[in-house]
Amino acid sequence: MKSTVEQLSPTRVKINVEVPFDELKPNFDRAYRKIAQQVRIPGFRPGKAPARVLESRIGRAPVLDEVVNEVIPAKYMEAVRAGEVRTLGQPEFEVTKLEDREILEFTAEVDIRPEISLPDLEGFAVSVDDVDLTDAEIDEQLDELRARFGTLTGVERAAENGDFVSIDLAATVDGQEVEDASTTGLSYEIGSGQLVDGIDEAIIGANAGETKTFTTKLVAGEHAGKDADVTVTVQTIKQRELPEADDEFAQMASEFDTIDELKGDLRERLGRVKKMQQGVQARDKVLEELLERTEVAIPEKVLEAEIENRKHDAIHPFDHDEAQFAKALEAEGKSLEEFDTEVREEAEKAVRTQLLLDSIADAEQTSVNDGELTERIIYQAQRFGVSPDEYVQRAQQSGQLTAIYADVRRGKALATVVRKTTVTDASGTAVDLEELFGPAPEETQVTEETAKTAAE
Repeated sequence: MKSTVEQLSPTRVKINVEVPFDELKPNFDRAYRKIAQQVRIPGFRPGKAPARVLESRIGRAPVLDEVVNEVIPAKYMEAVRAGEVRTLGQPEFEVTKLEDREILEFTAEVDIRPEISLPDLEGFAVSVDDVDLTDAEIDEQLDELRARFGTLTGVERAAENGDFVSIDLAATVDGQEVEDASTTGLSYEIGSGQLVDGIDEAIIGANAGETKTFTTKLVAGEHAGKDADVTVTVQTIKQRELPEADDEFAQMASEFDTIDELKGDLRERLGRVKKMQQGVQARDKVLEELLERTEVAIPEKVLEAEIENRKHDAIHPFDHDEAQFAKALEAEGKSLEEFDTEVREEAEKAVRTQLLLDSIADAEQTSVNDGELTERIIYQAQRFGVSPDEYVQRAQQSGQLTAIYADVRRGKALATVVRKTTVTDASGTAVDLEELFGPAPEETQVTEETAKTAAE
């Protein structure tokens, strides 16, 4: 076999392959056996008819088709390995010459990873927010904990913001009832923003048994984007009563004996969260700086696939009904053209980021061990609510295991650059990245976290 690689652009090549028929005898043998199993010829058991008998019965063309279809992908991969071509996506094949018993020639056009000139990875400096804790933030954390132990008590007054109400809903569009928007006995916390726009204003001030009407724009379903007349009836009103923030509550809700000890623990926990936010902010700023300093050519076919995937995910909740999707966009004050522009910009950034981090991973000789890959799989399985084994099976069936490995590797590559970066807070104090990211290079938990964010 002979092969040459022709550079079409910085991100695309054409691979020319010549295969003499002398190399195809094993392929023809397999093709004859396969076809012999499918064709019944009098006097021969299935799979036992000789090649010459098969050809006299069905002709040479079906055999050639079977051989060519098997040979092209295999020889293409052989040419890719021989030429050390870093391919991306699926190739486009074209048979350019087929002379029976002589030679097979074909071409494969495919996107490749572009050559990227990396900036100096040692000279980055970024600033992050200060870790600033206020008493109000601690009190908010304490109130959230108290709310878990709160009780709901019925009240004889008009509904107020923060109350819990039981309501009946009914909606019509152009006088016709919208079944998906009608329900009874729905529990709702006023002010939570979990229902349609306008409902809080309608309910606040209403008494139990009172009915209110308002108009809102539907954002999903058959009538997405249309104005609906909504009727809401308040059945019951309850307020949440919180336990006193005292030592007794601290003993009930935690392992601490006093409320001061509990507040101290909340302060420490919130402080750790804010320090991790510093790490996330540093990582994001380093990535933005990398993208600004580095020119990355984008493979067009890879970009098109990324755009298509993002559009598919966006329209999937609307059963791929483009008209309903357009109405939902309109309800958000956005046009299809604006949506397409946003998707393209996001897809371009995502592809540039992946290619850049892959190049950094190569330069830094970044590898991924079994423990890091396993941790990533466990995280993804928890995210989708399935067992790790089931998630691995799904990933294998969809061919996503390689993508998971690549995401973890990219995250480690980015973490490597962040560790080399000078990070200070807004006050000019140096930030201890080892405290945030753990000691290099055998981090696992942070590797998973940075891989997750880099992939997103």
